[in-house]
Amino acid sequence: MSIDLKTKELLSNLKSEDPEIVLETIEKIRKSGNRSIMNALFGLLHETTIPEIKKSILNLFSELKNKESLPLLIEAISNEKYIKERKELVACCWQNGLTYNDYLPIFINLVIKESFLVAFEAFTVIENMYGTIADEVIEQEVTKVKGALEGADEEKAYLLNGLLTIIQEIPEEPEFSN
Repeated sequence: MSIDLKTKELLSNLKSEDPEIVLETIEKIRKSGNRSIMNALFGLLHETTIPEIKKSILNLFSELKNKESLPLLIEAISNEKYIKERKELVACCWQNGLTYNDYLPIFINLVIKESFLVAFEAFTVIENMYGTIADEVIEQEVTKVKGALEGADEEKAYLLNGLLTIIQEIPEEPEFSN
């Protein structure tokens, strides 16, 4: 896939030493919705020490409206390279209002395996899911959650018990619409 000149310019500006240029570039990306730049944004989020740049990138991810961006966001959440950003990236998933049904097992695993703060964000994503999920997927995830309950501490047990109810009652339509 060849990259057009505009995209090359945006990618170059994201690498600028001038934080103002980087912030302006992120704002341009927010307006134009260039999916091909997401990986560069994940890298910048991971590498920058400038809080304003981190906040701007996370705001952009929390406003995503393009379903084609979901696999890239899920890939970053699953990537150990971004473990320090995982909590914030997972929070972007429930904030952007897109549906993550296809990724239910990933979010269940985050609730089971991650720290309480990441688990709570993943729980919130699941809590906001709607649409159809195959019965066999639900059954498999219920079994997984029940198995995780056996060794869970009190905080995790609370989340896992909540999940047992939530994942069996995922509504067909969003409960609240904007």
